[in-house]
Amino acid sequence: MIFVFSRGLYLMAKSMWETMTEPAILQTQPTLDQERHRKTALLGALGAVVFWGGSFAATKIVLREVSPVTVVWIRFAMGLPIMGLTLLRRGLWAWPRAREWGLFALLGFLGIAFHQWLQSTGLVTSRATTTGWIIASMPVCIALLGWLVLGEKLRRYQMAGIAVALLGVITVVSQGDFRRLALGRLSAPGDALILLSAPNWAVFSVISRRYLQRYPAVYMLFYVMALGWAMTSVHFLLGPGFSEIPRLSPRGWLSLLFLGPICSGWAYTLWYGALQVLPASRVGVMLYLEPLVAAALAAALLGEEQTLPLLLGGSVILAGVWMVNRAGGCARKDPA
Repeated sequence: MIFVFSRGLYLMAKSMWETMTEPAILQTQPTLDQERHRKTALLGALGAVVFWGGSFAATKIVLREVSPVTVVWIRFAMGLPIMGLTLLRRGLWAWPRAREWGLFALLGFLGIAFHQWLQSTGLVTSRATTTGWIIASMPVCIALLGWLVLGEKLRRYQMAGIAVALLGVITVVSQGDFRRLALGRLSAPGDALILLSAPNWAVFSVISRRYLQRYPAVYMLFYVMALGWAMTSVHFLLGPGFSEIPRLSPRGWLSLLFLGPICSGWAYTLWYGALQVLPASRVGVMLYLEPLVAAALAAALLGEEQTLPLLLGGSVILAGVWMVNRAGGCARKDPA
């Protein structure tokens, strides 16, 4: 079994390298400016993935000082202006039509208010490394939900990839102790919330996938983020409110500046900017790096130990995700 997983990881790495180094299809003979633009877009996508990978460690740093809802509220209060400026700069500013408000509100609840609450509350006890590996399984959840709800076809190879990724998730959350999982015990209480965030994001992605073909991504994302933040504001104002903000240290504010303007603002503009220039498969393959960045930064900033079950389980998750995506195209997943 180890040989099969090792072979799968080798093929995944080989595929990732080939995808990243093949020429972008802009024209048959791309000009020097187009080639430079392509490389800039590729670096932008890489930067977005690095930022998102670091968001888990940054969130845990802030959670030492304030509650989860305060983290989410300040993060998106800082990120929203960046998205708004991007919307204006691209000439896409417009008020949604009456029928769009309900859709954007639903997506705002699923993708911002509920999803970010799950992850931030889970990270109070869950390790940043564990969270990064679980989040890496989201494309598998999206593919499975597309099969169950939308009737999208899954080949046998993809079904096998889903089983492989599930085995990896079980290994990560049990820390390799399957008897503990059989008794209903996870490595940390917050792991249950992180696990729930994966299918929740799959629901968000399946609903939004159809409408991303109708609306510009930045336009839709801005209003989804704005309405999700408005919902979080109700929870924030009825809960701790502004009383926790004086507790924030310079390190806490620095982490929030990273989470807000960078992870929730600039990273999304870099990501969707790359998708406008490069094939989606070439940009999407970058997401394989996110849990690796999360693990590295969790070890460097939080001192988290990288245990063998975590590394083995994470490798198995990536192998399973690769099997699902390789057979049927990259599932859309905007992490963090």
